[in-house]
Amino acid sequence: MSGTDKERDLITGGPVIILVEPQLGENIGTAARAMANFGLSQMRLVNPRDGWPSQPARAASSGAHHVIDHVLVFDTLEEAIGDLQYVYATTARERGMNKPVQGPTEAANILVDKDAKGEKTGILFGRERWGLKNWEVGFANEIVTFPVNPAFASLNIAQAVLLMSYEWMQGALRANRIEPDVGFEAPAFKKATRKEIVGLIDHMVEALDRVDYFYPEERREHLIQNLRVTLSKTNFTGPEVRNFRGVIAALDRRKTRGKLADLKALIESCPNDEA
Repeated sequence: MSGTDKERDLITGGPVIILVEPQLGENIGTAARAMANFGLSQMRLVNPRDGWPSQPARAASSGAHHVIDHVLVFDTLEEAIGDLQYVYATTARERGMNKPVQGPTEAANILVDKDAKGEKTGILFGRERWGLKNWEVGFANEIVTFPVNPAFASLNIAQAVLLMSYEWMQGALRANRIEPDVGFEAPAFKKATRKEIVGLIDHMVEALDRVDYFYPEERREHLIQNLRVTLSKTNFTGPEVRNFRGVIAALDRRKTRGKLADLKALIESCPNDEA
């Protein structure tokens, strides 16, 4: 889905996203893209299998270069989280640890609150094949688990990052940490006046009269009243009313042309009068 607008200011910051031993550059790039979609910009990698920098990651990021260009790489998880004050570990399975477990919405709200207080936070994501090891989860303050199908709980890195990044932005919006009008703004059109609505109804009635819609005659007023009630309770804008009237006019012209064509064919089929 295309939606990049370079005229607008980038939202950046938020918790650090830490990928532990990611394998494919493409997965790193799509995770960076997910972060950029929802205003996160700090990514750290722990011992990426194919090294860094990565051209596949840059290509897969779809232009999220402000994330890719500032990636930090560490040899160990301990180094990667060393300056962070609060860390979540993502996992899809029961770990049997004496740690608080949050859903993504609750975890995001906590992260937003800590960010507002100036605390440095992070979210850990594990390997593509088996996620985080227990000892790695042990470094986190809390666990975040996604409400997924228990019989098919596997998420790839980018999906997991996307879910947490989305929840982060929603939490930041609720807390007024970012402006609420960062998305697409629909053009504003004036609502149709009653005069425009009445004009639409009259236009439709005239067109329907020409095709003998109101039959039998004794039901005419009842049918017209139904049209009035239906069209009067809509929330049309002025341009929408004009669009509808254009459609009615086009159908009306087509019907008129059909009648003229029938009349012409009838005249041509008649024998010429003899002199």
